[in-house]
Amino acid sequence: MNNLLIALLVVPALGAVVVALLPDRRARLVSTGFAAVTFVLSVLPILARPNEYTWFAYQPGDGPPMVPWAEVHLPWVPALGLEFHLGVDGISYPLIVLTGLLTLLCCAYNRKGRALAALLLVLEVGVLGTFLALDLILFFLFFEVVLLPMYAVIAGWGGPNRRAAARKFVLYTLAGSVLLLLGVLLVVTSAGTGDLVTLTGAAELSKDTQRVAFVLLALAFAVKAPLWPLHTWLPDAHTEAPTVGSVILAGVLLKMGTYGMIRVGVGAAPEGAAWASPALGALAVVAIVAGALICLRQTELKRLIAYSSVGHMGFVLLGIATMSITGVQAALVGNVAHGLITGLLFFLAGTIKDRTGTGSLDLIGGLRETAPRLAGLLGFAAIASLGLPGLAGFWGEAFAVIAAVKRGGPFWLTLAAVAAVGGALTAAYFLRLLRRVTHGPATPAVAAASPAVTRIEWLAWTPLILLTLAVGVVPALVLNDTVVPLANLLGVKL
Repeated sequence: MNNLLIALLVVPALGAVVVALLPDRRARLVSTGFAAVTFVLSVLPILARPNEYTWFAYQPGDGPPMVPWAEVHLPWVPALGLEFHLGVDGISYPLIVLTGLLTLLCCAYNRKGRALAALLLVLEVGVLGTFLALDLILFFLFFEVVLLPMYAVIAGWGGPNRRAAARKFVLYTLAGSVLLLLGVLLVVTSAGTGDLVTLTGAAELSKDTQRVAFVLLALAFAVKAPLWPLHTWLPDAHTEAPTVGSVILAGVLLKMGTYGMIRVGVGAAPEGAAWASPALGALAVVAIVAGALICLRQTELKRLIAYSSVGHMGFVLLGIATMSITGVQAALVGNVAHGLITGLLFFLAGTIKDRTGTGSLDLIGGLRETAPRLAGLLGFAAIASLGLPGLAGFWGEAFAVIAAVKRGGPFWLTLAAVAAVGGALTAAYFLRLLRRVTHGPATPAVAAASPAVTRIEWLAWTPLILLTLAVGVVPALVLNDTVVPLANLLGVKL
């Protein structure tokens, strides 16, 4: 199984090189093939042991605080003490599968040639590497791999203002990268190691060092998540990015920030995280409410969905801020649910925009009159996103609020109440969206658009629909085998 971790990185990297050398007409097929192999590799543990879902067979007291299911630990730059250390556990595994799935769907959906197809595979390498890395320096390097490919995707195939949006994305991300590097170097030099297995749950750093390190790391991850008020790059990037770029950006790139907050921020600086948790919780709730209020005023489809991500990721960060097993589990399932649902929303928004030539809510009304299937799918995705029970979006948001209530005290109860109000506002803006887009007489732009849903579109959307239903009914698909690693990460005795 350890060789599987290497293969998860080698296959898409090799695919990117091969696709870049092919003619455009073959790029989609070949890139989809490499992405499919990567996805199959990511789910092999489930296929091999369907009754157990995963490799995991670890009980409290079996070893150190963090015990990966499988790992690769090789010398890399011995003179500098750097190691090539990869591993996977219950915290990272669902995100690895999500990354493989969304990359596969985007490669199959892509119609824009070999360069974009190759960039999608390069992005997959960076994201998978981030979720697999168990060395802080290696984590930083993989975290940065996605920067230039995502810039190229937005600037090369985006909308009319794509270059300005791409520059804004790079500037914000670079600022976060500087903070991340400072935080990583502080942890590594103070602890004498960058190994996350050693650092997790261990008192390697002084209290003051942990506080400074967590602030640096949290700010860096907040840019990527994004957390209010560091979110302003996101709407522009989503609005201008091509459809597959928006799906990858919302579906997996944002998760790098929240995953980093859990794995690196809380793992390496738990006392700093506990100290900063009230501020993180307050900012998360502001993001929930602010994102919803801004969505109520949006008149552009992709921009509205982008701002909705600010609110949804606010619930994820609220769960993390509670520093409890329930809260971080809410964050984990919220991450996956957001990737599935918002990925579907951006696929649908891109299709509507491509067919009508506009994303303006004033110009795309009456969709159900001419394209009832497309309108129905948009309704399903919107209802899932607002957190209807029985669908994937419910668990993360509901249990983030419950975790805040369990934390107790007037402060956390207030945060829980305000977050719940933000959830109600989410329902308001999505119902407003459906009323404007699907109801009423068809606008000229909608009437002139093709109503048929193509086979490729069904191929890209169906897995997301089915998984949204599956995770909504059986959240254990994401949360299985997370209690023990989270207890060790948070220092909670079971």
